[in-house]
Amino acid sequence: MTDAQQITETTPELPSAEPSGPVPVPLLTPREGVPPVIADEAALAEAIAAFGAGSGPVAVDAERASGYRYGQRAYLVQLRRAGAGTALIDPVACPDLTPLGDAIADAEWVLHAATQDLPCLRDIGMRPGVLFDTELAGRLAGFARVGLGVMVETVLGYSLEKGHSAVDWSSRPLPEPWLRYAALDVELLVDLRDALEEELRHQGKLDWALEEFAAIASAPPAPPRKEPWRRTSGVHKVRKRRQLGVVRELWTARDETAQRRDLSPGKVLSDAAIVAAAQALPKDTRALAALPGFGHRTNRRQLQQWQAAVDRALRLPESELPQTAQPPQGPPPPRAWAERDPVAAARLSAARATITAHAEELRMPQENLLTPEVVRRLCWEPPARLTVEAIGEALRGLGARDWQIGQTAERLATALADAG
Repeated sequence: MTDAQQITETTPELPSAEPSGPVPVPLLTPREGVPPVIADEAALAEAIAAFGAGSGPVAVDAERASGYRYGQRAYLVQLRRAGAGTALIDPVACPDLTPLGDAIADAEWVLHAATQDLPCLRDIGMRPGVLFDTELAGRLAGFARVGLGVMVETVLGYSLEKGHSAVDWSSRPLPEPWLRYAALDVELLVDLRDALEEELRHQGKLDWALEEFAAIASAPPAPPRKEPWRRTSGVHKVRKRRQLGVVRELWTARDETAQRRDLSPGKVLSDAAIVAAAQALPKDTRALAALPGFGHRTNRRQLQQWQAAVDRALRLPESELPQTAQPPQGPPPPRAWAERDPVAAARLSAARATITAHAEELRMPQENLLTPEVVRRLCWEPPARLTVEAIGEALRGLGARDWQIGQTAERLATALADAG
């Protein structure tokens, strides 16, 4: 009997589209209560043995302290498996969970929005071999809202406690209501997985989903961003190279400080303050202190630190200042296509139309059928011969999966040929 069936003998039937049903049943506490947090080697060893001896898929979740701490490390890991129950593990006290990952390596791991949690799980030694992503499954199945709480309500008929997703999970000790929330996040995850698998099978999409899950599980870690300072919010308001140099220097100084103090960069200095300083080019700390974000809460030492970053940028020779635009990578922005290459613009319009139409037929977001980046690159530099085979090979070279190629190559070949 599944976890959901143990709570009640019947669960609402999973609809094939966007559902409406009975009022969801509040799920207020885990079935076995809130387990104690595992924070020592002895308790961890017991959990490893229990989960290794358990059966079926393993529900996995992780809580981070985004907005509070530097980086995206995990501050709590939650697992649930038949025969093992639920475990809450403190990865600060137990930083190497490789033995746990090894113990469940042969099991399917069930995560919601897996790409969000996999990086921090890898950092502590946990890497799935087989994966089921309930959020992505919901997208492919055609659900308009795919947050965990909404999916549990929609599919299983239960409402989860809300309100603790954005708290500071680096706090110690963790309050009991937070731990209850964390345990409930994995309480019905395997049941959700089972229901979504059945729905995907019913729609003929299960093989597509499995291909997507395998791609996520095997994907290498993302490479470091080039010039990450360019992602500063509001940087588009900064027009001159000298001003961009100030953004870069302040961003770098902030990042070093945030990493040293283990604080979210936004708690050290806001993006808005960086942009304001770049636009004003203050000559001294008095001028800097008058700018938004550098007011009375900024002490003299901090002001001197930020002014030193501004001064470094002001002293840079022209040759070392950043360019106003990043070197082009891939196609230009679509808004420029009509002027630069009208034929390519026509191809893009036709391709977008056919992808959108087919995605609607399949009841899934068009970006899951084929990402906009792949469509743009294909239309900007299409193969010399617009055959189905050539389009398929081009899509494969751009990272499209086999199921995506099967659903789109013939349609795109026709659309591009008709567009000229």
